[in-house]
Formats: sequence, C-alpha cells, structure tokens
Amino acid sequence: MNDLSRLCIHTATTKPWSIEIAIEQYARAGVGGITVWRDALSGRDPAAVGRRIRDAGLEVVSLCRGGFFPAVDRKARRKAIEENLRVVSEAAALGAPVVVLVCGADPEQALESSREQIAEGIIAVNERAREAGVRLAVEPLHPMYADGKSAINTMQSANDLCDRVDDPNVGVAIDVYHIWWDPNATAEIKRCGTAGRLFAFHICDWRVPTGDLLLDRALMGEGCIDVPRFRRIVEGSGFDGYREVEIFSTRYWSMDQSRYLEMIIEAYRRHG
Repeated sequence: MNDLSRLCIHTATTKPWSIEIAIEQYARAGVGGITVWRDALSGRDPAAVGRRIRDAGLEVVSLCRGGFFPAVDRKARRKAIEENLRVVSEAAALGAPVVVLVCGADPEQALESSREQIAEGIIAVNERAREAGVRLAVEPLHPMYADGKSAINTMQSANDLCDRVDDPNVGVAIDVYHIWWDPNATAEIKRCGTAGRLFAFHICDWRVPTGDLLLDRALMGEGCIDVPRFRRIVEGSGFDGYREVEIFSTRYWSMDQSRYLEMIIEAYRRHG
C-alpha cells in the first residue's frame, strides 16, 4: 500500500509537534489528511489553521473532540451543550466536515441515565451542526472507559443511539482500539453501513501486554488487532474515506517525531 492519499494522521498521534510542524511534516511525507485535536488549536484562529492545512495540500478530515454530555447536575449538562456548540463553530471555521464525539458518562448515575442525556445533548447540538455543514460522529469507546469517558461502549449502542436521534447528520466513528474485542462488531458495522452512518475509521493496535490502557497504543501490526480485516469489513460496508491513525503513546511521543512519522507510514503500508 504505497499510496498515502487515504492516510490521515491525528495531531494527537504526533503530540509533541505543534500543528504548524505537523502540517509541514505530514504534507512533506505525502500524507493525504489531518484530523485536528482542539488542544492543537489553542491560541490560534481555526480559520487560519484550516487555510494553512489546505494550502499545504492536506485535507481536514475531522475535529476532535466534542461530547461529554452527561452530568447529574442540570447546569453542567447545559454547559456541555454550550461547549459543543463552540466545537461546532470551531469545526466550521477550520473547514472540518466532522466532529468526533466522545460522549461522556457520569459515575454518580446509572449508565442508562447517561445514555439518555447523551441523546438529549446530541439533539440539542445537531441543528446548529447541520446548518454549519458539520456532521457529528459518535465514537463508541472500550468498556474500560464506561466510568467517566463514555456510556456508549459498543457498535450496537452507537447504532441504537443514532436510531434514537434519527438524523442523517449523526453517524459513527469506528476506532479499532475500542471495538476489536466485540463479537458483534462485524454485524453492527454492516448495520451502520446500511444506514449510511460510517463517518470515520480510526486505526492503531492493542499492545500485548499493554503498559497503560490509555497511553500505550501500538502501531498497526505490533499488537493483537487484525486491522486489515476491520478495514475490509468497514470498506465492504460502504466506507470510502480516510484511514485515520490515532495513537496515544508516551513511548512514541518521547522519541524523535520525524522517525516516528516514518514508522507510522511503514506500518500503514504493511498493515493499514
């Protein structure tokens, strides 16, 4: 796989680089797209960053991240909606067609209550997002994050949430790190594709043994996830977008990022 036109890299993957350096280095390497994390926009004009990305020949794939809707406190839920409206505005200014949602959870209440509040939050934000030309992609997270990061933990729960919201502007971001373990993943990916909800596809690998459940993701081919199999399932279900490398890894952040970028590209060509 020598063609890098469908390779997208998240700014969080090469976190030590400023967004300006990431844009320059990704473009120089022939990468096709970039997903921008909000921390990379700190102190910057999103519209100016978007122009810089496009001038470099890259495509803005998405903005990460919105979400975190649930809270026992009503005022906190309202604040979360206001923050997500700001995220939508940032995405529109940046030129990002998708906002990835890490939906959130509140450990002081039942997961069912958090799921209700997630649906309410998405509905409250979606009209503004649709008007801005920004789609919302629900990313189901591994169950280990069900305490505070997300009450949406399987492809089925993401599909069920989309059924409830019932708007073509709301879909799903699939991350192999979060769904590889799920015996129902294949059927639910196909369900997602049939409904036209496959908005994003994130790739990395699960290191064995993993040293940290958040910050020890591996390059494709280094762990136990059959990334090419998931790619075939996702693309066979109608997805034709970018393959987005999203890796949180203190071991990779500590090394020379130029060499790390070379390793990402090598792993993508072999296992992406």
